[in-house]
Amino acid sequence: MSVNPVDADTLPPMAAAIPTTVDRYARRALMASATGYAMDGFDLLILSFMLPTLIAGLHLSGAQAGSIVTWTLVGAVFGGLSAGALSDRYGRIRVLTWTILVFAVFTGLCAFAQGYADLLVYRTIAGIGLGGEFGIGMALVAEAWPAERRARASSYVALGWQAGVFCAAFVTPFLLPLIGWRGMFAVGVLPAVVAFALRRVLHEPALFVATARQAQQGPRVSPYRYLFANADVTRTTIGIALMTSIQNFGYYGTIIWLPTYLSTKLGFTLTRSAMWIAVTVAGGAVGMWIFGQLADRIGRKPMFIAFQAGAMAMAFIYPKIADPTALLIAGAFTGVFLSGMVGGYGALISESYPTQARATAQNVLFNVGRGVGGFGPLVIGWLALKYSLPAALSFLVVIWAVDIVATLFLTKERKGAALT
Repeated sequence: MSVNPVDADTLPPMAAAIPTTVDRYARRALMASATGYAMDGFDLLILSFMLPTLIAGLHLSGAQAGSIVTWTLVGAVFGGLSAGALSDRYGRIRVLTWTILVFAVFTGLCAFAQGYADLLVYRTIAGIGLGGEFGIGMALVAEAWPAERRARASSYVALGWQAGVFCAAFVTPFLLPLIGWRGMFAVGVLPAVVAFALRRVLHEPALFVATARQAQQGPRVSPYRYLFANADVTRTTIGIALMTSIQNFGYYGTIIWLPTYLSTKLGFTLTRSAMWIAVTVAGGAVGMWIFGQLADRIGRKPMFIAFQAGAMAMAFIYPKIADPTALLIAGAFTGVFLSGMVGGYGALISESYPTQARATAQNVLFNVGRGVGGFGPLVIGWLALKYSLPAALSFLVVIWAVDIVATLFLTKERKGAALT
């Protein structure tokens, strides 16, 4: 494995590679990771805003427009599964830079698309770049921050997504009429500047460099094997995969169907429904911050169980509320519990796997959850058709109960654990 020459000259012993303070490098690593994940949220939302304009501009059918979104997500899953392993082999900063550059270049090429076929190719490859950023960023921050602040740092990375979504929600309605869909895709080239800056101001984490030098002394092992190294680790892998799958299933199942629920049961207009959803998203940002703060003080498992129980309670309560004000408050709490857990996965996964497989574990387990979560709207829709939408949303009580059991019996408390 090749190592950055700058890092190779200052290779630290393994013990000295463990961070003990929040220094300038730690803050820069956090900024880089949160910015990468913000791109993910920003891109997904502006694409949804642009679909009607894309349909008119390129004469797409509704199915073709929908497939643009689908294949972006397919590319993201593929990119996530592969980029983590590449990062564990070649370096956090190096591969994070590659993923941002791939995303930026192919998003920029979308501005020159002449039809459905070439746009589909550009979006799929851009998705590959997009998908790797979460896991690499989480691994980078975990290795740069001290153990007693690791959950907080991970939650700040997760907040990058929320920041990207909010930025897109405010910027796109103003920019899209002025510069059109081609101009919006051209804006996607800007992250290339971020990638250039990353290579200038950040080196690989000391822990990664020390581990890479140590790994050169023995045979190379596939990072995927570490996820099933023994019975104990396999149990952890299954437990975390269940946790991320259920969280994504509950999140997408709720968020996708929430506007329909608000309009059909309560007669809300689109504008009014959007306000209620915005409050839910804002609640999610608050939840991520709270989770990170308390997980460093109380522990990972107690916070996951508390948030899972809160999500279960809100799945039971929310469909029974008819008063608009009470619904607004309930929506905020639903967001806190639904999204707040994302603030804790980074720390839990980082502490459960060694440096040789940390980014692989992050991306594999998170993307497994995202893949399963994609079925949430489908299942909720089927249950709504068979029974009713309130009954379908109440079904989520059952899956949150399963989530609590998985957390209790399949994962271990990792608070303050030293990274290996």
